[in-house]
Amino acid sequence: MGEKTLTRMDLSEAVYREVGLSRNESAQLVEDVLKHMSDALVSGQQVKISSFGTFSVRDKTARIGRNPKTGEEVPIDPRRVLTFRPSHLMKDRVDAGNKA
Repeated sequence: MGEKTLTRMDLSEAVYREVGLSRNESAQLVEDVLKHMSDALVSGQQVKISSFGTFSVRDKTARIGRNPKTGEEVPIDPRRVLTFRPSHLMKDRVDAGNKA
């Protein structure tokens, strides 16, 4: 597998090429979309992107964990975690890429 990472700059460059906005407008559009998505997640909403997947925030309760180095029990505070569930189409595309 490749080590390349898709960045905000890559996304804005793709918008620039595909949509025809200026580079600054493309970068601002990507920033606005990402901000809107993160604001929705912070407020507890799901972000569902058709044919891609669903981002959601899940509350995890407090629990007792274990330090793997010492074996000592350690309390883990309750927290919110971000989860992503890919769509079936995305799973199929990734699986097809594994066979190529």
